[in-house]
Amino acid sequence: MNTYQATRLVAGREIRVKLRDRTFLISTLIFLLIAAGATILPGLFSSGPSSVAVATESVAAGLRDAGLQVRTVADDAAAEQAVRDGDVDAAVVSGPTVVALANAPQDVVNALSVAPPVRFLDPDAVDPFVAFIVPFALAFVFFITSQTFGLQIAQSITEEKQTRIVEILVAAVPVRALLAGKVIAGCLLALGQIALIALVTFAGLAFSGNTDLLGLLGPAIAWFVPFFLFGFLLLAAMWAVAGALVARQEDIAASSTPVQMALMVPFFAVVFLNDNAGILRLLSYLPFSSPMAMPLRAFTGDAAGWEPVLSLALLAVSAVAFVLVGARLYEGSLLRTNGRTSMSTAWRQRERIG
Repeated sequence: MNTYQATRLVAGREIRVKLRDRTFLISTLIFLLIAAGATILPGLFSSGPSSVAVATESVAAGLRDAGLQVRTVADDAAAEQAVRDGDVDAAVVSGPTVVALANAPQDVVNALSVAPPVRFLDPDAVDPFVAFIVPFALAFVFFITSQTFGLQIAQSITEEKQTRIVEILVAAVPVRALLAGKVIAGCLLALGQIALIALVTFAGLAFSGNTDLLGLLGPAIAWFVPFFLFGFLLLAAMWAVAGALVARQEDIAASSTPVQMALMVPFFAVVFLNDNAGILRLLSYLPFSSPMAMPLRAFTGDAAGWEPVLSLALLAVSAVAFVLVGARLYEGSLLRTNGRTSMSTAWRQRERIG
């Protein structure tokens, strides 16, 4: 069995085990429900256009053009009675005057008002709420997915060490193929989960009619996918080392602290400092934060066309370097089952196996 075949074998096994894991399936379903609810429910529960009773056809035509639900009645008295009976939200009588029970619907008032000319200094500006929630959602998806699947990689490696089954595995499978299979399986599962979430999100936005937001999300997600791939690859190598350095599941928390800090600090920096253009530009080039920061800048339009390309190249080079270093540390610590192994020991005394 060559390395390629062994890698496919390990990756296939990891994926099959995960797809039968009830926790993984339930968590995926929860993410999909959140994505569907966040995009569909606001439109379903938002109030529609106001209903208004009108006796004059010329006024009714203008209100219909404004998108209101217009009910034509015989005269002003009938229009006012329709409001009292609760059949309509408001009525427009001679004057014109808006008649309502307590509060006049703003959309009716706006339809009858003459708006002054408006000139936008930045017509392409993104709504402030959207400009915050979309980058936050992308950063959160990267954070929680990298944390979840990365920890599972570490736990799988430590479990094999703790049960000593790793000694059987390395007798049949090259060590690097064992590592590559686990990392590739994690990447594919994470990308699959993200693809499902993106599909449900796009479907929800299309269903609710948010076509403008749909157009804005396209470029951001297009950049998010390759940044996620290389960013997860970098972190997966670190998670694998964290799992290989210890021999008990209880010790993973301590060995993975540097990985978790490398994930948490950039996440909170991007979330809370995204309004600082200088810091965000810096974060978009650092390997640990660029998967979250650069898609944000691509979404808001603050990044020049060449910047995501350069940032992605830097991230790819960093990911390859971390994988190579991680592979050496993994080889040097995988068969050391007598307690925690230091990185210096794993680096110097790499096992020549597989």
